Amino acid sequence: MEKQWEEMSPDEKQEELFAKWMSPKDPQGNDLKFQSPQAEQAYKERITRIKDAIQMKKLPDRVPVFVIPSFFPVYNAGLTPREALYDYDKCRMAFKKLVMDFAPDSHIGAVAPGPGKVYDILDYKLYSWPGHGVPLEQSYQANEGEYMKADEYDALIDDPSNFFSNVYLPRVFGALEGFKMLPTLTGILEIYGVAFNFIPFGLPPVQATYKALFEAGAEALKWAGAMDASSMEISAAGFPGLWAGFTKAPFDVIGDTLRGTKGVMLDMYRQPDKLIEAMEKLTPLMIKMGVGVAKMNGQPLVFMPLHKGADGFMSDGQFKKFYWPTFRKVMMGLIAEGAVPNPAAEGKWTTRLEVMQDLPKGKTLWMIDQSDIVKAKNTLGKVACMYGNVPSALLALGTPQEVKEYVKKCIDVAGKGGGYIVSNGAFFDQAKVENVKAMVDFAKEYGVYK
Repeated sequence: MEKQWEEMSPDEKQEELFAKWMSPKDPQGNDLKFQSPQAEQAYKERITRIKDAIQMKKLPDRVPVFVIPSFFPVYNAGLTPREALYDYDKCRMAFKKLVMDFAPDSHIGAVAPGPGKVYDILDYKLYSWPGHGVPLEQSYQANEGEYMKADEYDALIDDPSNFFSNVYLPRVFGALEGFKMLPTLTGILEIYGVAFNFIPFGLPPVQATYKALFEAGAEALKWAGAMDASSMEISAAGFPGLWAGFTKAPFDVIGDTLRGTKGVMLDMYRQPDKLIEAMEKLTPLMIKMGVGVAKMNGQPLVFMPLHKGADGFMSDGQFKKFYWPTFRKVMMGLIAEGAVPNPAAEGKWTTRLEVMQDLPKGKTLWMIDQSDIVKAKNTLGKVACMYGNVPSALLALGTPQEVKEYVKKCIDVAGKGGGYIVSNGAFFDQAKVENVKAMVDFAKEYGVYK
């Protein structure tokens, strides 16, 4: 009798997710139709190669190789970022061209640029994007701010869902101002006074908010359909999509877009207990978010962009007190449900590596940007597969020979014994095509395990 999900061990759950990743479905739930038997074989070989690297159980046939771009596919296709945000067919074409041009072992789909029209409809304030605050040919830009005030920790802790919907969203989406007027619906318990809770929904500002939501929802659905079709098309050609979705470290949830960098740094000194309590409250929500996308999409890898824990943002003592505990809890929660956390250690994390190796072996995959690759291999690399470390500056300004020499160093250092995947270390916009090609091709040529 087949085991139910709840009866499986974490290892069994992970194997189940890998098996689902190996046998993809189309949006209708049918088995994906590959372009050819050769494409299907290549698809499964690529996942097997990645799985062997992640689990660190045996050497794959060769070192896998990724290309993890931001707007590079758009420039590579001769388009502007503005076009990628507003013309979904052009966006699909650009990201497909990237995979066909360079043939990495996985792809990240075409969702990164996002739907510009949805941002327009909702009056998104958290970012500026091409044609809306930044030039048409440039990437988007985060707008730092205190979107949660210093005295609002209790509101977040008491009811995170209500805080996000009634307080945070109206601050980052101008079209959602009406949410400020909504009641807390947990008061609807009996017939007495029920009608009072629905009065705000009759007010013009609230109705305007819902009208904007319906319009944005219709556009988002159109965009998602185009992106799903793009991902299926690339997978059918033999290239598996890398991520099921994403979640975040609790400190970054607060520090990135709630309190902002300045606010969260001050909070570590002025109200440390409230900060820790809020992160503990967010931890199960971040676990649920990551596990949910893994199970829904039948893929084990859950991306985790990391920011405020990097070298220079806080001391080692503060990292151990404020950042690592809840971050580790989220990862362990994902692992318990079979998912593979994929944290992206953007910037330098060299001073954190000793602490970061406190994880079960073969259960995580780390994107390494500027951290010392030798130290990373001797610490985190003992328990986790790593990818990255090829600098964006080298891809943009170097020569193919310099790229090959750097990739060789990475394979010689980090690829020894397995547990390493060649890749750029950070999302990149501009690069020389010949340098990206050199990174991928040389990895395949030199990274063969004898």
